[in-house]
Amino acid sequence: MDEERPRNWLVPELEAVVIDTAGPLRLGRFWERLIGGKLIQTEDGGANLEDGPIRIYFAYVTDHKHGKNRVHLDLRIPREVREQAIERALALGATVAHDVYAGGNWQVLRDPDGNEFCLIWQ
Repeated sequence: MDEERPRNWLVPELEAVVIDTAGPLRLGRFWERLIGGKLIQTEDGGANLEDGPIRIYFAYVTDHKHGKNRVHLDLRIPREVREQAIERALALGATVAHDVYAGGNWQVLRDPDGNEFCLIWQ
């Protein structure tokens, strides 16, 4: 029987991943279609992806991405559907990151803003 451990409020919980973008709704729609959830426009010009496997906030900024991400998302998929999952991501607007190493158990892709993410399998 699993006992619920008391919450240690000194240890932070992940609220959301925040992605800066000049097009919050456009980029949010890509991620909504890719991972599910519901995209909600915010009063400050951004958008929030809620009720999916992860919460993502798309913050409106006027500058564009430069260089490789220092942080990226790894999204797990079953090995037996990896080719279909990659093709689906590409059909939604992702691109293959040919300049970034693709290991034996993952494929590096970019979202429509050029942010790297990986589809991983075991």
